[in-house]
Formats: sequence, C-alpha cells, structure tokens
Amino acid sequence: MNRDERDAQFTDFVVGRLPHLRRIAYALTGDRHHAEDLLQTALAKLYVAWPRIHHEGGEEAYCRQILVRTNIDDLRRSWRREWPTEVLPEHAADAAPSIEERSALFDALQALPEQQRKVVVLRHWLGLSVRETASELGISDGTVKSHSSRGLSALEALLVQERHD
Repeated sequence: MNRDERDAQFTDFVVGRLPHLRRIAYALTGDRHHAEDLLQTALAKLYVAWPRIHHEGGEEAYCRQILVRTNIDDLRRSWRREWPTEVLPEHAADAAPSIEERSALFDALQALPEQQRKVVVLRHWLGLSVRETASELGISDGTVKSHSSRGLSALEALLVQERHD
C-alpha cells in the first residue's frame, strides 16, 4: 500500500468515526479539552500503527484501547494532578447546550471511581463483552463484573437522587 492509499483509508476511518471516538474520550475524561487532547494523541498513535491494524480489521478496537491506556498514563503523571494558578481563567460558554439527561448521566459517570467509570463506559455504552473490556483494561473478567455491578448501582442511585433534587 502506498502512502496516499494509507492516508486516504485513515482519513476515511477518522471522518466516519470521529464523533463516536470524541464521545468515548469525553466519557473517559469528563473534560472536553482533555478529551480533545486524548483523542489527538490516540489518532497519532493509530496513524503510526495503521498499516498493521488496518490489515487485521481491528481499527476501532485498537483506537479504543489507545484511548483507555493513554488516559491511564496521563492520570499517572504528576503534572496532571496539579493545577497551580493565581487567577482563575474565564470559561467560554458551551456553543450548544447539552441534553439534560445526557448532562446528568455524564455528571453521574464522573462521580464514579475511575475504574468503575471505565468499565461502565466500555461495557454498557460501547457494548463490549466482559472479556473484551477485561482485555482493554488489563484486568480480570471477575473484576469487570464487580466494577460493572457496583458502577451501575451507583449510577442508578445518583440519577434517582438527581431527579428528586
């Protein structure tokens, strides 16, 4: 495959899947700016691996795995946990308001512990199997099941509480 074909195939994949991948990144990070950075890094890594991955047909799964693992790596970096500032920045208003239920769901997702959030996003939003989720996160099937159960229970409680408030 020549470079032009490779670039065209990669571009077609990204154009077709960008909104979906952006939502995954946002669900993992809970922040639009971090999600964009995470997605940019993931797409750069995907581009490097594209010839090998494209022949195997696992482009989307590989990209999801990059998103999850890159997010984990970012969270482990000490500079990500510190935000020293003397003056708070002004925040621009969102271009389009989000749907109320989606907003409540994302807020509830962010309230979950990190590992539960990742399991819930991969299992129940992306529809991966227990085995696929375990493989992507590098944990056992049983851990996926327990995090999924606890995460869904916590989400339900948070969303019920939100409706009553």
